[in-house]
Amino acid sequence: MYKRFLMVMVLTLSVAGCAELQPTPDDQQAQHIIASAQSIFQSFKASTEKPMDNFRAMLPKAQGIVILPGLLKGGFIVAAEGGNGVMLAKGLNGTWGQPGFYFLAAGSVGLQMGGQATDVVMLLFSQKAVASIIHNQGKLGADLGLIIGTIGGGVEASTTTNIGTDIMAFSQGIGAFAGGSLEAAALIRRNDLNEAFYGQIATPDEIILQGQVQSPAADGLRAALSKP
Repeated sequence: MYKRFLMVMVLTLSVAGCAELQPTPDDQQAQHIIASAQSIFQSFKASTEKPMDNFRAMLPKAQGIVILPGLLKGGFIVAAEGGNGVMLAKGLNGTWGQPGFYFLAAGSVGLQMGGQATDVVMLLFSQKAVASIIHNQGKLGADLGLIIGTIGGGVEASTTTNIGTDIMAFSQGIGAFAGGSLEAAALIRRNDLNEAFYGQIATPDEIILQGQVQSPAADGLRAALSKP
């Protein structure tokens, strides 16, 4: 009887241990976002479309980057836009740090119709832009005092240069959408995904700027960003 009880206890503890090792839904979502971000970034770098010539030329100047895979946008008269992504910053030694998770939320009213799934990459050219996004959650343009330019049909077609621009957004997507602007968008911290990915509570400042937490699951993305 005792031996049987002991075997049941061992099996129970073994099952419990295996359950602890299983990734949580938030962790699975976080890892999917990381993998998608790496794929999108590599796709942008390899693209033969002319706007991506500007992307490759401006990339070495970037102090930070926000990658939003599969940003969804659609509506009629009132439009909504949103999607999860990651933000990384370049350290003083030129290497890319750990990713922090964010959600882009935007809404606008006007003559708009259609639907779109768009991949967006924002290059941040100043430490001011990096710090403003990390320490605040206001609208990218008005509230944070940042100047945004866009290149690509997915968000807003433009041929603007990055002279005096804090953020340059590049996009590739499908569908059709007219109107709207990233300047009215806000990047909101996903503390739940950050905690799930790193296994502990950490602020975006501690993750992105201070590097107080690390995850090997981000190594592939960081290596892709570092490649010339």
